[in-house]
Amino acid sequence: PLRSRASTEELYTLLQKHRIPVNTTDTPDLCNFSFTASHRFLDPTTGEPTPLQVGVTTNGEGCRLASRITREVVAKLPKDVGCAVQSVGRMRRLAKSKAIDDTDADEVSAEDSGVLTPNRPVEEPTRQRLKWVAQVSEYWPLSKLATLSDEEMLELTADKPLNPPTIHSLSPTPKPGRIVLLGSGPGHPVLLTLLTHQILTTHADLVLADKLVPQGVLDLIPSKTELVIAKKFPGNADKSQEEMMHLAVQGAQKGLCVVRLKQGDPSIYARSSEEVLFFRARGYEPLVVPGISSALAGPTFGGIPLTHRGVAESVVVCTGVGRGGRGVQMPEYERGRTLVILMGVARLQRVVDALLVTPTHYPPYLPIAIIERASMPDQRVTSGTLSTIVQALEAGGPQRPPGMIVVGWS
Repeated sequence: PLRSRASTEELYTLLQKHRIPVNTTDTPDLCNFSFTASHRFLDPTTGEPTPLQVGVTTNGEGCRLASRITREVVAKLPKDVGCAVQSVGRMRRLAKSKAIDDTDADEVSAEDSGVLTPNRPVEEPTRQRLKWVAQVSEYWPLSKLATLSDEEMLELTADKPLNPPTIHSLSPTPKPGRIVLLGSGPGHPVLLTLLTHQILTTHADLVLADKLVPQGVLDLIPSKTELVIAKKFPGNADKSQEEMMHLAVQGAQKGLCVVRLKQGDPSIYARSSEEVLFFRARGYEPLVVPGISSALAGPTFGGIPLTHRGVAESVVVCTGVGRGGRGVQMPEYERGRTLVILMGVARLQRVVDALLVTPTHYPPYLPIAIIERASMPDQRVTSGTLSTIVQALEAGGPQRPPGMIVVGWS
């Protein structure tokens, strides 16, 4: 006979008290576990079961629907996904083995493949190998994992793999004690990438910003987040750069998510490579998030195409600052090439002189434009030729940094 609701609740309470699992038919609120609609993946070559099994439960709300969802999940996964799981499991056992280089993969003992315990501490080489396996699991295609050969597994779990997997994760939630280099784009905050915006507004604990990052971007930083702006000025650039790098390391050592916020793209004249090497030497592998480079976006906002069929087939980006105070070096003139010069507006006369003299041979009638504060409401474009641009810029009033120079026929 069917039990009444009251007696069922009484029995459920009693079983709960004794920590006995209960599943009451068609009464989800009187269940503390539910059966799953499951599927075991097979090796498509041998037909043997693999370690991978997926299950779906609706917790009593729709058993037939759970079966359908399971079928649809299985249909969307590669048929050899179970083989990928087998490969990862085998690599983990190899990584834990202390004799990887001397032992065939099939001879790894059951003891070495067991769970690590306090009596079997994880040695540093083993820990590193397990990290490599974790990175492979996270980033490599499932199809590649499913077809790994014994040689590839041994190579990946060796102390010094020939091709270590990438560690450049674009996770939107950087871990504590992490340094992130962000590119803030050409200027306007709506041009930030989604990842940059998310890290800057949600995850950053300390923001170390270059002085040219516009106020609109800085305004996005929550008030609770500490903000330090670089004190870079002529004669102090190197000292300020050193200070910012040390502040970043100190913040990471405190467990903070530290953001180095740069104008444009971090990899184009923003000293990101120097910072990456500095942080790496101190045990931190920074995440570098690209931004829209002002070298590309600035001319677009100024109405200047960098390439134009039949007019300009190539683009060169260079700096208007001579290394160590030496003279500005410019590439030789080519009619079909657009030249974008960053950090050169403040020394425009010297840049123009370098373009006009031998051996560069830029003609004095060549079009040139100065684009200041690209993408911002007060953007200004000053156009002319190499022979007239200095006077044209002076006639326009005070400069509006940051600015760039575009030279060419496009």
